[in-house]
Amino acid sequence: MLIFVLFALTACGGIAATGEAAGEALIDEEESSLTYILPPPNTDGELSVESALENRRSQRDFRDKALSVDQLSQILWAAYGITSPRPDTPGLRGGLRTAPSAGALYPLEVYAIVGNVDGIEPGAYKYISEEHKIVMAASGDVRDSLADAAFSQSMVSEAPAAIFYSAIFSRTTERYGERGRHFVYIELGHSAQNVYLQAEALKLGTCAIGTVTESVKEILNLPEDEDPLYLMPIGYFE
Repeated sequence: MLIFVLFALTACGGIAATGEAAGEALIDEEESSLTYILPPPNTDGELSVESALENRRSQRDFRDKALSVDQLSQILWAAYGITSPRPDTPGLRGGLRTAPSAGALYPLEVYAIVGNVDGIEPGAYKYISEEHKIVMAASGDVRDSLADAAFSQSMVSEAPAAIFYSAIFSRTTERYGERGRHFVYIELGHSAQNVYLQAEALKLGTCAIGTVTESVKEILNLPEDEDPLYLMPIGYFE
């Protein structure tokens, strides 16, 4: 079951609290943001990796059909979810993930762009892989604005949801210098291919869009240190 809670806004810094039992609401009194705790991902699907590889194609025409929260959860986990929790290693920010990362520095940030997903209010949400949850970054249906930022590619407006990637390059360049930027782009490719294959396994389609204008930073309320990289609309295809 999907559980969501509207974070309470307080005038002073609060104390974060979590429910001890699975399924209880998570409350953070330090800020006001709509948060959804996602259902756990399935790690034993019916489609083989080989079949997903054989059938994977970019899809650009999407049906007007809602995604389920389980599908969104699965796609986000495939993109950058935790596969080996390491709570005692703070530098990993949760643990090892579905995509390999140079130095396990994980410079990518992943967003769910929600337009038509059952049970989730439209908006742009940052994926918090450590807790497998999404936190609202921008309210309202931003798909048309994102389509404009992607040079008027209508598939962004038509798809019920999308995955958006940004990167904090300094996480990698502080260790590897300028060649660390190259490592970030390689990591993006690893993660995006995961999304392609997971979409195929769910009988969904996607198409990677590698060019967006800087206006996307304002549309999604991206922090200054995040650089926009990639957009992948996702949905049932024609």
